[in-house]
Amino acid sequence: MTTPAATPIHAPLAGRVSALADVPDPVFAEGIMGEGAAIEPPDAVIDVVAPVSGTLLKVLPHAFVILTPAGWGVLVHLGIDTVRLEGAGFTVHVTQGDEIEAGAPVVTYDVPAVRAAGVATVVPVVPLEHTGAVALAEGLSPGDDVTPGSPFLTLTA
Repeated sequence: MTTPAATPIHAPLAGRVSALADVPDPVFAEGIMGEGAAIEPPDAVIDVVAPVSGTLLKVLPHAFVILTPAGWGVLVHLGIDTVRLEGAGFTVHVTQGDEIEAGAPVVTYDVPAVRAAGVATVVPVVPLEHTGAVALAEGLSPGDDVTPGSPFLTLTA
């Protein structure tokens, strides 16, 4: 028996790891969007980077999806109910349809401004259209801190 190949998803921002079940939105917490994890960002203006290489399939001020060459995507959703902010607190640096490398800046996230607007700032990261297992990267647990580009999730076939 061979071990399935593991595909890494890197942390798109600095912060503290939390379980998706702890996100204050049932769409994420109940796994409706799929398995994944979340990051609670620091109270600062921070850059959010691409967690994988691929094509920017969808780009909104508060969320983006990158389609990998393997055909599955990764959703990064900046905050909960942040769509109602209509872009306030976010500066987008890319264009939908662009090719992007893991680690390249996508959005600048003004966490204090978003928090002041009264919405949760937690960032769910969810692989989409992937049929394998999703787990935190080896050695990583909820409550641990991550930095942009550090190992975050692992997908296995």
